[in-house]
Amino acid sequence: MTISTPPHFVIFPFMSKGHAIPLLYLARILANRHISVTIITTPSNYTNTKTTLENDPIIIINIPFPENIPDAPPGVEVIDKLPSMSTFINFVNATEHLKPRFEEVVSSLPHATCIISDGFLFWTQESAEKLGIPRLMFYGMNIFSMTISNIKEKFKPHATVSSDDELFSIPGFPRIKLTANDFERLWSDLDPKDPMLDLLVKTEKAMVRSNGMVVNSFYELESEFNDYWNRNFEPKAWLVGPFCVAKPQAPKRVKRPTWIEWLDKKLLENEPVIYVSFGSQAEVSQDQVLEVAQGLEKSNISFMWALKQKQLELITGEFEERVKGRGKVVTTWVDQMEILKHEGVCGFLSHCGWNSMLESMCAGVAVLAMPLIAEQHLNARMVVEEIGMGLRLWPRDRKARGIVEAKEVAKMVVELMKGEGGTRVRKRVNEVKEAAYGAMKEGGSSSKALDSLIKHVCEGVRLAV
Repeated sequence: MTISTPPHFVIFPFMSKGHAIPLLYLARILANRHISVTIITTPSNYTNTKTTLENDPIIIINIPFPENIPDAPPGVEVIDKLPSMSTFINFVNATEHLKPRFEEVVSSLPHATCIISDGFLFWTQESAEKLGIPRLMFYGMNIFSMTISNIKEKFKPHATVSSDDELFSIPGFPRIKLTANDFERLWSDLDPKDPMLDLLVKTEKAMVRSNGMVVNSFYELESEFNDYWNRNFEPKAWLVGPFCVAKPQAPKRVKRPTWIEWLDKKLLENEPVIYVSFGSQAEVSQDQVLEVAQGLEKSNISFMWALKQKQLELITGEFEERVKGRGKVVTTWVDQMEILKHEGVCGFLSHCGWNSMLESMCAGVAVLAMPLIAEQHLNARMVVEEIGMGLRLWPRDRKARGIVEAKEVAKMVVELMKGEGGTRVRKRVNEVKEAAYGAMKEGGSSSKALDSLIKHVCEGVRLAV
């Protein structure tokens, strides 16, 4: 694709690693197309941004995070460091105080072709309109979850069932049967009064007014949901991922991390490993952490478990000593993509955050799904029931919500790693891996969609002048 004037994209990620990192990878993809890219961030997020993009010709600009905002956690600029997710709404609302400085910075830059900003930075839509610049929004979700959630909100099929665990069909997709508990309580209640509703209303209003939605996924994975969305909802969704294929290669190290050395050892011993991680945001209960620990111990399968120090402290007894040699617990930062790509890792027990699911696909690693929060239950349904690249952990009586017991963990870990079900989903995930990389190649569906998206915003600028 040839454009007479080189485009300039301004990208403003939300202050969370899970939201920011995909957009940083997208910035690399755009830069590789000779598009000028400017990232706007805040001081506490600068180092991670700079490290991720250190070898790329991308400008990074800091704007100070607002101080002394009533009800906002003082000194916190990253949601991963919030004292509790109960302060999340106050944190998001505090970001609106960045608006004057954001507009000042964007105005001072060479003319921006487009602003790409996170959905939680809803106020950037007003800024974009004020500056006469098209804005694309990014949620970090797949189009399956967004489409199903919007259909449910519009048609309310859950109004016909008598309990939150009773299955109902999704209008437009009768084969898909879900329960109210597959959605967050906010979307399960027929008359929601959750304070989160006000925030989501703001984000949705801004989304509809935007010039498009950037989706970190690819058409072959969820074509019918992309088509349905673009026929029935706004704005237009552009599937231009998976962005994780643009992750910079791990730097050459003088000494390999202990967790990689441990995986190397397991590979030499011909002991396949299941990797376990529940992400950086979910607050896993003590009861659930204990059940997972007991299940992993009972499974007799080698595992690597990345968890927070405070989660490890919930495990009583001599757990690490009892699984020594077969299991490794890591409480420091690990490179998840590097772990998943390790030849010795053959399974991923995951909370089903969308970034993790894409990394699993691109590494060709089958999933054992244990969703916890947000849209993760829908992601689990998609990965297991729609795509077929994973198995599911269920609480008692196969209810979507509740504690997954140790016996279920042990049984399904063995099934994934040694059973027929595991063989089936590993074959399928390798097919998905091939499709994911194919989509990102020149001429692939995501590459073509990005061409179209760039043309869309460039023409939008010319029409507005």
